[in-house]
Amino acid sequence: MDKPKIVVLGAGLGGTIAAYEINAAVKARAEVMMVSDSETYSFVPSNPWVAVRWREPEAIQVHLPPIFAKKRIGFTAVGAKRLHASEKRLELNDGTSVNYDYLVISTGPDLAFDEIEGLGPHGGHTVSICQTAHASAAAEAFDRFVENPGPIVVGAVQGASCYGPAYEFALILDTELRRRKIRDKVPMTFVTAEPYIGHLGLDGVGDTKSLLESEMRERHIKWITNARVAKVDAGMMHVEEIAEGGAVAKTHDLPFSFSMMLPAFRGVPAVRDIAGLTNPRGFILVDKHQRNPAFPEIFALGVCVAIPPTGPTPVPVGVPKTGFMIESMVTAIAANLDMILDGKEPTAEATWNAVCLADFGDGGVAFVAQPQIPPRNVNWAASGKWVHLAKIGFEKYFLRKVRKGESEPFYEKLALQVMGIRKLRM
Repeated sequence: MDKPKIVVLGAGLGGTIAAYEINAAVKARAEVMMVSDSETYSFVPSNPWVAVRWREPEAIQVHLPPIFAKKRIGFTAVGAKRLHASEKRLELNDGTSVNYDYLVISTGPDLAFDEIEGLGPHGGHTVSICQTAHASAAAEAFDRFVENPGPIVVGAVQGASCYGPAYEFALILDTELRRRKIRDKVPMTFVTAEPYIGHLGLDGVGDTKSLLESEMRERHIKWITNARVAKVDAGMMHVEEIAEGGAVAKTHDLPFSFSMMLPAFRGVPAVRDIAGLTNPRGFILVDKHQRNPAFPEIFALGVCVAIPPTGPTPVPVGVPKTGFMIESMVTAIAANLDMILDGKEPTAEATWNAVCLADFGDGGVAFVAQPQIPPRNVNWAASGKWVHLAKIGFEKYFLRKVRKGESEPFYEKLALQVMGIRKLRM
């Protein structure tokens, strides 16, 4: 009798550790396979460092095929063209198909640069740090910029659901420009859809509003909140500041010589517009067991999961899916697949908590939210140079996990250490 087949779609931060953890949980009772569009794993949290050449891309990347082979997990980097959910079939980009008994979707997002004219690295006028290849291209643009410095605009557009990296990059740029002794030649503006600085898509965590406002004031970075980017021209960003009722309160034409704006996210084309599977933006609908109600053999984790916003805001603001939350989703799915293979109903639920280290190059802000969505049992934030050191330790630890094919949960340990001794003992 053939073993049931579990396919994991997407080898990013969540999908890679999901394949490891599911394989360890189900042991020899099922075949596990990874479908990716690349043979390379990239540690995305380090992308802001790549964009200012504090890291080279290869330093934060892992070649996956030999690791999956050692773990006896199937692997292909052909990529998925279309999910045929009613047939339990994944059509690949080379015209072949993979049939599955259970599917775990961990694709991450499709980056919606095209929703704003002139946005993004592909024919637009802004750079990106969403992918390591984007960050590498941003580094080349930054090299040109420092030869002839001018204004910088950094932030996140309407509908974005990831704000921490925008703050990180703005403040890392400030640190690098000061090191080069050209900060005085570079006016900086932070543009965000958030209703206030430090909202982060989470209605703030602890005192992130005051902490981040203080950092930006100290570093002479101006900001515009409730911002809707109307259009980006070469060297000019057109921004509308939106009032509570939705009317345009003020318009800004912001000149720039270098700009990085995080886009809105949506579901990837392979899974978008499948009735019962996704919401209108293409994100996967899941129940408390990370299982899709219409297709119970499909699970999902990470950025591709549909989560409603924390509340109404003048400009649309999405909710981030942080590493702690993603890791918890992975653990729940692995446990539930283990139960299903034993003929039991799944009962494991993810604990949607958040622990984040926002590095500023010479300091940073750390926060812990348990649960991630208010009201919370833990609502804590702090800042200091220790955050930068913690982020370096975190990067080394996580890349070591990926290279060894290990699935041991880490974020809960990180949360305890961040709140307690404020340093990582790796």
